[in-house]
Amino acid sequence: DLEVSMSKSNRRGFLTAAPAAAAAVAATAVTACAREVEEEEIEAPKPTKETHWPGREAPEETPLFSPVVTFGDMVFLSGIGAHFEGDVAAHTAHVLDEMKKNLEAVGSSMEKVLKVNVYLNDLEDYKAMNEVFRGRFGDHPGVRTTIAAAGGIPGDSLVEIDCIAYI
Repeated sequence: DLEVSMSKSNRRGFLTAAPAAAAAVAATAVTACAREVEEEEIEAPKPTKETHWPGREAPEETPLFSPVVTFGDMVFLSGIGAHFEGDVAAHTAHVLDEMKKNLEAVGSSMEKVLKVNVYLNDLEDYKAMNEVFRGRFGDHPGVRTTIAAAGGIPGDSLVEIDCIAYI
């Protein structure tokens, strides 16, 4: 009987102490994980804004805007137009080719584009623009907004396109 009651007593003591022991182990593990996360966060460099002028030097005078800005792994391209005689298909092809060059110059690509804004001079050009646009951003293109600019696009471009991508 003494052996049976000792064994029940130890089991009862263990069962009573187990939740507290488990909580202590869990708290230690959480604290250790939190320390690792804090150390990683401290070591990670903060992203900085950088302006890029692919294919040319930055202007001496302060510009109105930059053509390409990176912030960490994000890429922001200003609107690109096509300022030559031609139809919307030729303008769209030119703009998308320039966009591709600018993205690649900073280590990105058309496939990494997340958001595109298309500004048409005339909404009647929507179908022709789409024919050139389709497939230029890979099998999984980003989101897109297309509008016809009420006052037209500055210069003689029939289309202007900007985008946000990642590196």
